[in-house]
Amino acid sequence: MRAFAETWPDLVIVQQLAAQLPWFHNCVLLDKVKDPVGRQWYAEQAILNGWSRNILVMQIESDLYRRQGKATTNFQATLPSPESDLAQQMIKDPYNFDFLTLANKAQERDLERELLAHLRQFLVELGVGFAFVGSQVPLEVGGEDFRLDLLFYHLKLRCFVIIDLKVGPFKPEYAGKMNFYLSAAYDLLRHPDDKPSIGLILCKSKNGIVAEYALRDVGKPLGIAEFRHLEKLPEQLKGTLPTIEEIEAELALS
Repeated sequence: MRAFAETWPDLVIVQQLAAQLPWFHNCVLLDKVKDPVGRQWYAEQAILNGWSRNILVMQIESDLYRRQGKATTNFQATLPSPESDLAQQMIKDPYNFDFLTLANKAQERDLERELLAHLRQFLVELGVGFAFVGSQVPLEVGGEDFRLDLLFYHLKLRCFVIIDLKVGPFKPEYAGKMNFYLSAAYDLLRHPDDKPSIGLILCKSKNGIVAEYALRDVGKPLGIAEFRHLEKLPEQLKGTLPTIEEIEAELALS
């Protein structure tokens, strides 16, 4: 209680933030977040998004405060204010896919398959407002078939969000490809009441300067962010740990 009073000395702040959170949420904030600005940010987000205590802990441990809004984008040049600010805060960098385990030689389809298999965790990491529309969504342009890796709709921005997955480093030509997808989506998917679609390129790594140059003259709203994930166990360790089948058999006997 003394720590709580020292942390929230302003009565107005107490009523607006701390008093709106369950006691154990406040205990988590006091225990895990030492930076006052970061603590207030997590409190605001917990109230705004209705985070459970476990979700709050997960977001703190994933360092969401320092990742939110950090993606390389051209939103200031391609979207009106305040829509550009909301779109910037919608995207983070890097994205935390620690709920996945992928081999070093995994391909884009492997990443997509795993994200869809863990869609709930994927949506939590994307953040509030994202609604899943589909994967490998077809677009027919000029008699040719193209497919969007992942398609979402953002309920607050009122627009489609196209996600292109890359398991390697970012390359400038990826921005041109996404610009093409956004132009096609504007004609083929967008409802007249929808806002302009946003593109997000998720890659294993990126050079910040290269990414900024790649977006400089792109006319559609586009963001570039990295993702991280767990690696699969090295081959030499696999034989030292029990398989899933062995664990299940052992549990059946107990």
